[in-house]
Amino acid sequence: MDSPTFVRFQLGAQLRRLRDEAKVPTERAADVIEVSASTLRRIESGRVGIKGPALTALLHEYGVTDAELRETLLSMARAGKQRGWWAKFGDLPQAYRQYIGLESAADQMQNFETIVVPGLLQTEAYARAMTCSDAFKPTPEWIEQRVTVRMERQKLIRQGRLRLIAVMDEAVLHRQIGGVEVMRDQLTALLDAADQWNVTLQVIPFREGAYASMLSSFAILSFPDHAGVVYIEGLTGDLYAEGSDVERCTTVFNDLRSSALSPSESAVIIRQIRDAEQS
Repeated sequence: MDSPTFVRFQLGAQLRRLRDEAKVPTERAADVIEVSASTLRRIESGRVGIKGPALTALLHEYGVTDAELRETLLSMARAGKQRGWWAKFGDLPQAYRQYIGLESAADQMQNFETIVVPGLLQTEAYARAMTCSDAFKPTPEWIEQRVTVRMERQKLIRQGRLRLIAVMDEAVLHRQIGGVEVMRDQLTALLDAADQWNVTLQVIPFREGAYASMLSSFAILSFPDHAGVVYIEGLTGDLYAEGSDVERCTTVFNDLRSSALSPSESAVIIRQIRDAEQS
């Protein structure tokens, strides 16, 4: 797996499972490796890595004697210390770094958006307008860095490394982010993206009325030979969900797709909205 973030995420999930099975309290496990309970939780969430000696101490505490499992986890710890391409952008928030790392390892994303164009399909001008709207008044350098990172992420689509199935509320197509010209170019870019083999776009029209999850955007990341993850971005923090939550969100996403127009019908409405703005 070429994403160290994904490796850390999987290692953390394994450590959390082993601790639960051993019935070792978080505070006790943290004491074993001489860190705070909050740091242990960050390790178990994959936000930070863990060094070999500390990992060995935890495995001993959890009663893990399987030599093959121990070596696998130690190998994951070593791999998790590597640096992804996003590491050169030193001041990216840790939560964003983790998301990029997981995204880089995924082979499919199912993305539902209620307000904005999915990040992997945004034009540079649209992304810049979005970034400039930050309430904390970012510097020009900060804005350009974020735009650069977003454009870099889009290589996953252009290089065919990720299949994207995106469902959008029709409101996304009408919101004039960046102004008329920026939005017109963005809608054209969506039409171009829809022609790619690895992109499926569907629009839920206004006439559909109420539908499942209409107040919450989310992304389901799927990985080769690994369980999927649901990502939900929030104002006060990001949420990653696994297991049965992935199944529930997948059921919701399939329901959203049934509420949406077909890909060909969606292309028609995108084109109509774009052309209406030109007249």
